[in-house]
Amino acid sequence: MKRCTIFTFYHCLQPNTHHSNVGIFPHCLRFFFFRGYLSQRSFALGSTNTRPFPDYSPKRPTIRDLEIVHQISTAIKLRCSEPLRHTLKPFESKFRPDHLIWVLMDIRSDYRLVLDFFDWACLRREPNLEARCIVVQISVAAKDLKTAHGLIHDFWAKPNLDASIAFTHFVERLIYTYKDWSSDPHVFDIFFQVLVEARKLNEARKLFEKLLNYGLVISVDSCNLYLSRLSNTCDGLRMVVKSFTEFPELGICWNTASYNIMIHCLCHFGKIKEAHLLLLQMELRGCSPDVVSFSTIINGYCYLGELQRVLKLIEEMQIKGLKPNPYTYNSIVRLLCKTSKVVEAETILREMMNQGIVPDNVIYTTLIDGFCKMGNVAAAYRLFDEMRGLNIIPDLLTYTAIICGFCLTGKMVEAEKLFHEMLGRGLEPDEIVYTALIDGYCKAGEMKKAFSLHNNMVQMRLTPNVVTYTALTDGLCKSGEIETANELLHEMCRKGLQLNIYTYNSIVNGLCKAGNILQAVKLMEDMEVAGFHPDTFTYTTIMDAYCKSGEMVKAHELLRDMLDKGLQPSVVTFNVLMNGFCMSGMIEDGEKLLKWMLEKGLKPNAATYNPLIKQHCLRNNMRTTAKIYKGMCAQGITPDGNTYNILLQGHCKARNMKEAWFLHKEMVQKGFNLTTSSYNALIKGFLKRKKYLEARELFEEMRRGGLVADREIYYFFVDINFEEGNTEITLELCDAAIECYLVGKATDENK
Repeated sequence: MKRCTIFTFYHCLQPNTHHSNVGIFPHCLRFFFFRGYLSQRSFALGSTNTRPFPDYSPKRPTIRDLEIVHQISTAIKLRCSEPLRHTLKPFESKFRPDHLIWVLMDIRSDYRLVLDFFDWACLRREPNLEARCIVVQISVAAKDLKTAHGLIHDFWAKPNLDASIAFTHFVERLIYTYKDWSSDPHVFDIFFQVLVEARKLNEARKLFEKLLNYGLVISVDSCNLYLSRLSNTCDGLRMVVKSFTEFPELGICWNTASYNIMIHCLCHFGKIKEAHLLLLQMELRGCSPDVVSFSTIINGYCYLGELQRVLKLIEEMQIKGLKPNPYTYNSIVRLLCKTSKVVEAETILREMMNQGIVPDNVIYTTLIDGFCKMGNVAAAYRLFDEMRGLNIIPDLLTYTAIICGFCLTGKMVEAEKLFHEMLGRGLEPDEIVYTALIDGYCKAGEMKKAFSLHNNMVQMRLTPNVVTYTALTDGLCKSGEIETANELLHEMCRKGLQLNIYTYNSIVNGLCKAGNILQAVKLMEDMEVAGFHPDTFTYTTIMDAYCKSGEMVKAHELLRDMLDKGLQPSVVTFNVLMNGFCMSGMIEDGEKLLKWMLEKGLKPNAATYNPLIKQHCLRNNMRTTAKIYKGMCAQGITPDGNTYNILLQGHCKARNMKEAWFLHKEMVQKGFNLTTSSYNALIKGFLKRKKYLEARELFEEMRRGGLVADREIYYFFVDINFEEGNTEITLELCDAAIECYLVGKATDENK
């Protein structure tokens, strides 16, 4: 929006004396029809010089015409239950368009008869515009606004209608028939609404201005409809601001709904601060903001990521006694999930439910997607189960989010189960779902299933894209099938798919995972020849391979090369180096790297700290571990599941069982899962301290989660249950131990 336009807009919103209509109009003309009614008043700023509506003077019938009209009127008035078409059959050959109006004049007091007769006439021939306008006027006089709307709409829905000519004629006939046939200003309001609905906005504005000459003003509700449709035009914002500014001087008193439309329009065009200022102006203009007003601006600030402003607005709502609605909560939850504050977002969901507001599919899907992107699929699935328990039906987006979450975390059994459940509900998976599953199977090394899904996808007439093929290529490379991966790349080219940097990076990653670092380096060189410049991901992938093989010097060389080419290392790049230092026992170098990152303003994440914490835990140096952990939290970095598992195992190793138990409770509360190693460490720690109750509770929790405890833990609980006389549990544990440690071992050996 241009600056001068905004200035004019805000200037008009100020409560200036010369913009106010109070005291300007004569008392006799100062009355309105609010809440959907038409306003009728003078607009000449103190003048009553308005044009009167014309008298209706129809064409005079001949004596012969009078006889026919009298016969038709008498016949239809005297008919009993006989259909009108039978009653009027003798008059069909004599009936002319002029007769329609003359008969209507005779039967106008019987509204139902008017409609029946008009329908009969329409079946014979299209009535002229004057007759249609008369029936519209009669419908409005009978308070049948729906029929009046339909009659006007039918005319404007005609194909190939010249809007300009039709508008001129329709307005003339409607004004001409107004005084004698209804004198109800609603008729013009309905006509205005039909024009707006038909997107004849120029004609609607002309009607508005023409009616001012007769002392009539279109109702505020109809003007709201006009504003709403105007906002969707190509020059929407400028036109809406212009109309919103001009209409009050023409007699429109905007209401809360009007301001809400204006606020929505400003937010839609990214003018959030201007919308907020308009909210502040509402009360000065006699309108109280409602929950929609606040929710619209809250949603706007949520898109901008301005959480503090959102919280301030919610506080203002509460002061005014307004309760947030589902739309408000959805906006806040989306913002929190977008900024990785998913736990806080779930707190908002709980608050919403405590307020008695039933959450919808959207809010659950947003949360599920948020938890999945954070890697906390357990929490996402808990919400998925919860929404189904509340009879909130998951849709395609919900299933897509949770399936992608399971695939990203390698839980392909659960992903496949949900995929089949989705199909059973009649939902058709799209390319995103298929590609996520293919990628998941490729990462799990199950290439047969990945290619089977690819074939199903093609059979469903879905087109595999470059992402799908990149996933398959990546899987083949990781499986060591480099030649097959190359064949797949040629197939991509034959299908017209352009290889991109991600495809190359996928092959580089696959080669590194297969231990072919030299081939990966050569491919990076080939990329530049092909016109694809290696990016941060390419360098980081090869650096990771060097770090894992203990070649830290080569990793450093790559980092220098990367910096020389002007590439900005990501936090993952530094995490790779940190992991390399720690794996090589170079903890001091790792600590120096962390210190350098903080000094340079590069924000680390949990994965940066985890290798350092792990190394100090392995060395039983829990004091330093605690110091690093506190420093991490002080930086505003949220620990992840890996952090908790490392700390828990470290405290168990150091025999700090009280601290370990506290961490376990905190993990469960935050929706993180304990690993098998963490459970084993906790149970063994409690058993050593003879805390059998806690150990048993953890053992059962572990088994419910499908995890397998160490052999000695199984043997301990077999013995203790046998001693307690729990034969059934003893046998059950024996079977589980045999299956896990004897059958499982034999199966592994036969592979």
